[in-house]
Amino acid sequence: MPLLIAVTGDTHHGDKTRNLPSLLFHHLVERNPDLILHTGDVTSHELLERLEDFAPVIAVRGNADHLNLPEERTIDAEDIVIGLIHGHQFFSLNAQFLTLKALDMGVDVLIFGHTHRFYHDTYSVHGERVVLLNPGSPTFPRMDSAGFVLLKVNGESVGVERIRFW
Repeated sequence: MPLLIAVTGDTHHGDKTRNLPSLLFHHLVERNPDLILHTGDVTSHELLERLEDFAPVIAVRGNADHLNLPEERTIDAEDIVIGLIHGHQFFSLNAQFLTLKALDMGVDVLIFGHTHRFYHDTYSVHGERVVLLNPGSPTFPRMDSAGFVLLKVNGESVGVERIRFW
């Protein structure tokens, strides 16, 4: 049975929005993920605690966070390794920098945030395949639809489903 991972980020609960992401919660109940990954800019313990009601949460610290979270994480999922960063550490969030960061971290999939915009593409560098993914934001999107992503990991296979709220 595939591992189902909900991926979200840039929620900014408490600084840019006072509302908890009820549409995200609705989909989490409906989809019942095994794990939730958050790309940072959580900005409140309340949101992390609420997400834990749905599945275990792994989060990284974003530039707007004052939470005690690491800057990057790696997660073993089935037969792949996922890297999780916010992305504010880079001068430019272009595919070249992100792909090199993925190779540096030794990950198959690099998930990042910071832009509040969905992004998904696959690159091949030196014979290594790297998937880059940004889930966007469920609460404060920039020039994009609000939403999140579901990753379906089955062995070495990774499926990406974008969930848009509008």
